[in-house]
Amino acid sequence: MFEALGRFLFRRRKPLLVLTLLFAVLSGAYGVGVFGDMKPGGFEDPGSDSRKAAQIAERAFPQRAPDAVVVYRDKTRTVDDPAFRKSVTETVQALPKSSVSGFSTFWMTKMPAQVSHDRHATYVAINLQGADDNAKEVSYKAIKDKLAAPGLETLRGGPVPTGHQASDEIGKDLGLAEGLSFPILFILLVIVFGGLAAASLPLFVGGLSILGSMAVLRVIAQLTDVSVFAMSLVTILGLAVAIDYGLLIVSRYREELERGHTGEQALSRTVATAGRTVVVSGTTVAVALAGMTFFPFGFLKSMAYGGVAAVVLSVFFSLIALPAVLGVLGTRVNALSLRRNKAPRQDGQGGWYRLAQGLMRRPAIVAVGTLAVLLALAVPFTRIEFGANDARQLPNSAEGRQVGNALDRDFDSDATKSIDSLLVLKGDATSPQQGAALKSYADRLAATKGATGAQISGATGTNARISVTFDGPAVSTPARDLVNRLKAVPPPPGAQAYFGGETAVFDDTLDALGETLPWMLLYIAVATYLLLFLAFGSLLLPLKAIVMNLLSLSATFGVLVWVFQDGHLEGLIRFDSTGNIEPNMPIMLFALIFGLSMDYEVFLVSRIREQYDLLGDSTAAVASGLQKIGRLIANAALLMCVPLAAIATSGVLTMKLFGVGMVFAILADVAIVRILLVPAAMKLMGRAAWWAPGPLARFYSKYGIKESDEAPEVKRPVPVAG
Repeated sequence: MFEALGRFLFRRRKPLLVLTLLFAVLSGAYGVGVFGDMKPGGFEDPGSDSRKAAQIAERAFPQRAPDAVVVYRDKTRTVDDPAFRKSVTETVQALPKSSVSGFSTFWMTKMPAQVSHDRHATYVAINLQGADDNAKEVSYKAIKDKLAAPGLETLRGGPVPTGHQASDEIGKDLGLAEGLSFPILFILLVIVFGGLAAASLPLFVGGLSILGSMAVLRVIAQLTDVSVFAMSLVTILGLAVAIDYGLLIVSRYREELERGHTGEQALSRTVATAGRTVVVSGTTVAVALAGMTFFPFGFLKSMAYGGVAAVVLSVFFSLIALPAVLGVLGTRVNALSLRRNKAPRQDGQGGWYRLAQGLMRRPAIVAVGTLAVLLALAVPFTRIEFGANDARQLPNSAEGRQVGNALDRDFDSDATKSIDSLLVLKGDATSPQQGAALKSYADRLAATKGATGAQISGATGTNARISVTFDGPAVSTPARDLVNRLKAVPPPPGAQAYFGGETAVFDDTLDALGETLPWMLLYIAVATYLLLFLAFGSLLLPLKAIVMNLLSLSATFGVLVWVFQDGHLEGLIRFDSTGNIEPNMPIMLFALIFGLSMDYEVFLVSRIREQYDLLGDSTAAVASGLQKIGRLIANAALLMCVPLAAIATSGVLTMKLFGVGMVFAILADVAIVRILLVPAAMKLMGRAAWWAPGPLARFYSKYGIKESDEAPEVKRPVPVAG
């Protein structure tokens, strides 16, 4: 099948190239509008009780927790100065009601907590119009430039402004990362290929993938909400994966030309071998990324949309557009060479071959040693602590971070922090009977272990709100335990209670992740296993690949906990530890790292399988396969790390964690797992690595993902049937 596709691409290369360029122009023109169609937020479960509580509060009461917190400060005047008061009150009173549903100042509430210890600063709590994060973001954009009070230092913070500032910061960081990545990648590709023409082709595929993914995301954004963060994944993943696949295709084409094949023969062999590998690899990556759609969070779903689009289009352009360009170029792919052509290395020669042979002389020692390293790195993962994003994710220069620092440093405890029980009653909440029932319920909540008090903070129609106060951070394990104890308190007869507030949202988020994660893991494991069986015809190799990926992932998560949760390397990496990990990040990293690790597994084992079909000897196939693909895998990993390392320089903590985690995962996976552990494991497995029972061996022979429909010339039947 793939050989026939290669011949077709060669014969239709010029029309295909014209269509490719047309697609690039059209998708670029349409896709650039995606930025205006994407939405912020997406970190909450829309079907959770906390979301229902927020909807009740929005409809029935002025919100208790502010959407924005604006700090006003004067170095010389205090809040007791009439001019200070006038400047603040006139500023907030002038805010349009179409964007602001309410606000509270110190002069309204008389709450000491709204005045700094030195009385030179105060904060105004603002509630924004809008039923969800997206609508509140629109309201904030309409007023953010109107919040400055004359003569006073003004700092804008709180949940909505912090999220807005994080989005802006990420956009700037991505632009810088892209600007740095492309020239560095081109220089490295020139070094890898030794020529300018070949080096430009993987970047050509990456550009096509990014443009196409932007257009796809814009189409999806017309049907459902797509997070603004999806573009960060499209840019980085589209570039990184396309370069991997482009590197594999171009390298194999040049190899086939060096063997003396004609242009059509070289292209058909390239598509049959490297093209098949790209299809299998890309499918496994896309399958892993699609697992994020299992979760109810818009953020993770958006990451899946963007990631799958980037990977699928990278596969498509690597398999269609790139071969068309190679067919047009022919031997000119080696044009503008910067080094002398070297004779191709013969089988049984070279450092990679000797490394594989050395590893397989003592496979048990190598396997135990690498497993010990991976498990040691994974140990910190056993004590991971989850927490929500807050202002600490921003750099110190950001206003939201400065507001958070000021509230912690200069003001007393957060007076707006509470766990709210939003009640739907059968009768009028203001009636004496319901009032007595609500008072009794509030007393029971106040008596709950961990609560410091509870009061009726709202009653209207058939709705009521009981606000429970407590000590300690709102996002923490003790606060989450308190929420669950409060949920166990029976509400008034006939009433339905929904718990809201930052702590309840955090609790619902972790519950939703915990309920969904096993299904995601099962789906990824089963789908990956089936794909790898169809690719290699073995029962044991897919299982080995999945186990090794889990080891690699555990090691990566252990390192992330040690660095970002425990606070090691803060000065070197330039961040401030929050003492926890945002829970959506491990899910996204799991899908990405699992998929990309399988990428390199497919690269390596496909080449080993090819050599096994030719040689009929498992040990020789491993050594020969690593000789032919080891350098390419190492180069691909290095190239992929360039844009990811650029992301790691971001001032936003979550982006920094993402970049550092991905760089470590890729380097550790290639250096420890693929290059060291895989050869040792395959030596220990021997012929069993290719074993399948008779019926499944026949199924693979008939339906497996093979290079061509013709039977391969091998020295023994493949796969090994039981």
